[in-house]
Amino acid sequence: MTSTTEPGPTSALESRGWRAPASASGLASLVTAARGRPTQASHAPFDGNLVGEVPACTADDVDAAVVSARTAQRTWAAVPLNERRAVIRRFRDLLLEREPEVLDMVQAESGKSRLSAFEELADVALTASYYERTAPRYLRPARRKGAAPLLTSTVEHRLPKGVVGIISPWNYPLTLAVSDALPALLAGNGVVLKPDSQTPFTALLALELLREAGLPQDLFQIVTGPGPLLGSAIIERVDFVMFTGSSATGKMVATQCAGRLIGFSAELGGKNPMLVLADADVAKAARGAVHACFSNSGQLCVSIERIYVHRDVFEPFLAAFTAETRGVRLGAGPDWDVGMGSLISTKQLETVNAHVQDAVAKGARLVTGGRARPDLGPLFYEPTILTGVTDEMLLAREETFGPVVAVYAVKDDAEAVALANDSEYGLNASVWSARHGVSMARRLLAGTVNVNDGYAATWASHDAPIGGMKESGTGRRHGREGMLKYTEAQTVSLQRLLPVGPPPGMKNEKYARIMKAAVKVMSRFPLSGMS
Repeated sequence: MTSTTEPGPTSALESRGWRAPASASGLASLVTAARGRPTQASHAPFDGNLVGEVPACTADDVDAAVVSARTAQRTWAAVPLNERRAVIRRFRDLLLEREPEVLDMVQAESGKSRLSAFEELADVALTASYYERTAPRYLRPARRKGAAPLLTSTVEHRLPKGVVGIISPWNYPLTLAVSDALPALLAGNGVVLKPDSQTPFTALLALELLREAGLPQDLFQIVTGPGPLLGSAIIERVDFVMFTGSSATGKMVATQCAGRLIGFSAELGGKNPMLVLADADVAKAARGAVHACFSNSGQLCVSIERIYVHRDVFEPFLAAFTAETRGVRLGAGPDWDVGMGSLISTKQLETVNAHVQDAVAKGARLVTGGRARPDLGPLFYEPTILTGVTDEMLLAREETFGPVVAVYAVKDDAEAVALANDSEYGLNASVWSARHGVSMARRLLAGTVNVNDGYAATWASHDAPIGGMKESGTGRRHGREGMLKYTEAQTVSLQRLLPVGPPPGMKNEKYARIMKAAVKVMSRFPLSGMS
């Protein structure tokens, strides 16, 4: 038995009124590129039709983009924070007003379902609201305890980094291009964005909305073209880098940033585990696993690729999970009832198929799925469950980044934790339990752990930082850290009456004795005068 399906792609899509957005051609003019550059095409994964063409930028275009953004940033940093906040509020409102156009563009470029596209829009709107509200608290000057009570007044200020470079991937072309830019802009920075070559138009549409909301023309620049060339050029010119992508590329980004002594933040790969404990609600865990494994066709850094189930509930869980998975509706276009869309590219389809075929050839059992679906479109693949996956299989440890999950039976909680932590990655994890979820979560080496949810609970908690441990990244997005990483801390101290050091005429030894006594007294009192 296989997942229920929608009829074939192009004619069915057109009969329901869906086409690649006509606005794409006009958006290409927003790219920072010299005249006469060759172009590269973006095609819709649903059916291979052309979405549009953008310039293939060069390092010279990156240089021009950074220069323009840096000039605009100096003026923007002097704009009162309330005016910067108003721009972000207007952007959020425009994003929500133009929902159909935005969702069409996200789907056209990524091939995801309508609901997955909407989740991107909602996330960006919520991120905008969160940082617009919290920016005054995060960015205001803060009093710190001075060197000498009453004599020293010390204040911590937050200054913008300057120009922030953002290199974003294809799997969430709106969220990962824009959500990192919003706190950077609110903090007074300029931005140069390199979206993935497969999904440039979603980022360009967002830039159009930002400028319509009042963002200065040159403050946010977008360059399009080959990743290795433009990414390296951006890192060589900007003041901070935000990168989302593979762990291998993240290490190269880190090396280049280290060579310039600039900061960077990176969310990288994951091989995320889910634990189903003996006291879990099996039906809820099975439904949650479908969302955790197959949202966005499994092309999600925090999606679940390994499930460890207590042997007491393994069979009922596997049966329920299989039934739920076979009920996932595959399809393309704007139908809100479609559960899973397409993969992004031929390369991604080949990786998914290779992992599944390798596992089956080496003895894994295919429970459901395991097939490409060219009858639906060139890049569709069924949601797939396997058991009996062992360490010599590609699927065991390599990130698949597709709608494929391996399910394992474990004898107890200790084994589940040990297996979950036995990975070079540490991005996200999930625990399902009626009573022990939180205590188990604390034992897992992952930057985010969701109890009785797959990934959305932590991701949508915008006030809390998210990011990876081990080879899954460094730095955090969301929360206070998600904004302050785009700033430099500057400490300003005002000294009154007496200097910090021996006053005129006092012998050094006497000064040292007095200071020693003062240190003993001061160490008995709590820090005060701080905010």
